[in-house]
Order: sequence, then C-alpha cells, then structure tokens
Amino acid sequence: MKNLAQIIKEEYKKILQEQAQSKKTLRIRKVHGNFYCHYNDFTSLEGAPNSVGGNFQCYKNNLTSLEGAPNSIDRNFDCSDNNLTSLEGAPSSVDGNFYCATNNLTSLEGAPSSVGGNFICSYNNLTSLVGAPNSVGGSFDCSTNNLTSLKGAPSSVGSSFYCHQQKNGIEFTEKDIRKVSDVEGQI
Repeated sequence: MKNLAQIIKEEYKKILQEQAQSKKTLRIRKVHGNFYCHYNDFTSLEGAPNSVGGNFQCYKNNLTSLEGAPNSIDRNFDCSDNNLTSLEGAPSSVDGNFYCATNNLTSLEGAPSSVGGNFICSYNNLTSLVGAPNSVGGSFDCSTNNLTSLKGAPSSVGSSFYCHQQKNGIEFTEKDIRKVSDVEGQI
C-alpha cells in the first residue's frame, strides 16, 4: 500500500513528464507545507511551485540547473547530490538552511543574498566564494573545495565558518577568515 508521500511523488513525476512531452508550463503557485522531489531522475525543476511554506528537497537527482526552482522557501532548500555547476535559478530567499553540497559547483553565482540558517557548499569544485550569500544566520561550510582565496565570503556568519580540507592543499587560518567575515562562532 502506497503512502501519501509516494502518491504525491508519482503524480508530480507524471505531471513533469507530461509537461516535457507537451512543452506546456504548469506552475503551482504556492505549497504551504513541504515539497519533496528527491531521489528521482529529474533533470529539471520546471513546473516546481513558485513558493514553498516549508522545506523544498530536490537532492539526489540529475539536475544540471536550478532554473524553475521556487523563488522563496520558508524553511530549508536542499539541492545536494546533483550535477549542478552553478546556482543560477536558485531561490532568492531561503529562511532556513541552504544545502548545495556534493555537486560540481565551480561558482556560487545565483545563490540567495542571505540565508537565515546554514549555508553548506562543501564537496564541490569552487575556487572562490564569489556569489556566496552576504549574510548567513547559521554556519557557513565551504570545506573540501579548491579554494584559492576567500574572496566573496559572507560578510557575516551567525555561527561557525568551516573551510578546511581544500583539495588543492591550501589551508586558511582563523586570521584569514576574520579578515573577510564577521564570524560569531568557531572557525
């Protein structure tokens, strides 16, 4: 017996497939709760809701772009474990956490200008932080990338700032981080 989440997931997948075949764009205006479309083979977010009152989770797909993603998320946005190379098309507003770890990101251009919770962009191919949110209410984690500088780092981080284990061997010190960001937590 299928649960409600499975039925909704299957119906959403069917709608996206029909749209792709008919080339029509159907856009749901607002989902007041959570919207889950993770663990599919989606290559696009076209047809996703315009606004989500809860969490939006599209991790573990085959997305190469965030075009079609909601404009605003009241809680968390998770696009981790896809094939993204940039964040163009990402929501302009995320009140909770923003997860984009384990992609192929080479740029943070397109990221929200502020994130209320954590911003996690670890395990990518970033060489700079240009495009990162200006302020992060929680922790900022850019560990395990190819950073050569901290240019573009958030000017304020409400909790911790992590940037250890760069794949290229570069190590940033606490002093380096404090030069570019006002961090309230640990480094």
